[in-house]
Amino acid sequence: MTNPVSAAVHQCRLFFIALQFFTRLPIPRCVGFEPAWLQHASRYFPLVGVVVAAISGAVYLLASWLLPTPVAVLLAVAAGIYLTGAFHEDGFADMCDGFGGGMTRERVLEIMKDSRIGAYGAIGILCLLAIKCAALASLPPATVVATLFIAHPLSRLAAVSLIWLMDYARDEGKAKPMAQEMTAAEFSIAATGGLLPVAVCGALGIFYWATLVFAVVAAAAAAFWLGRKCQHRLQGYTGDCLGAVQQVAEVAVYLAILSSFQPPLRFY
Repeated sequence: MTNPVSAAVHQCRLFFIALQFFTRLPIPRCVGFEPAWLQHASRYFPLVGVVVAAISGAVYLLASWLLPTPVAVLLAVAAGIYLTGAFHEDGFADMCDGFGGGMTRERVLEIMKDSRIGAYGAIGILCLLAIKCAALASLPPATVVATLFIAHPLSRLAAVSLIWLMDYARDEGKAKPMAQEMTAAEFSIAATGGLLPVAVCGALGIFYWATLVFAVVAAAAAAFWLGRKCQHRLQGYTGDCLGAVQQVAEVAVYLAILSSFQPPLRFY
């Protein structure tokens, strides 16, 4: 029988390993490291999103006391990018370049592996960041932090769904250590981390439940759409694909929540 204390300590280790892999944040030395742990750390990817949302939200709150909302939003987004080392943004740009410029599976993978950014990647990341900042700046200021707490974990859950449902497309790569087969139990842990902030915001009455359901559906739709593209073009996913899904799902959540504050169209 597994010792409950040892099991809890092991889960804490996996969380810190995920935090170290996906952010620049230091972790305690006592955590240690074994390659096998990294294979199971993706279950805590959405929980890492909670940490990123907390820090980005804190930056927004501090900045909004002294600066206009658009500037506070820019600083919050910049803080999130710095915190993650532009890990996911880089993946999105690489996927734009690969899928935009590659005609064959081999060529797409070759372009995505190139560290240089091309026209598709540059245009894609500029448009993505512009939409992200514009959407957040257009939200009621009191809801921005809550929106961050929904979007960051939920978008990372969308990326984890590819690990759960699809195969890794490369023989090696930066996401290969985390690309092992994910069990249903591991995905359920990830789903809890991604959906718990949604449930909390609903229980506290910060957003209508209909708005939260729409946000979840938007993130799922982004994952489904990009997942199908990855399966069709690559017969699987890569680390860049995970980053792209996270970014697109994050923006999809922002747009879904923003749309709930807009008056319905009337056609006369």
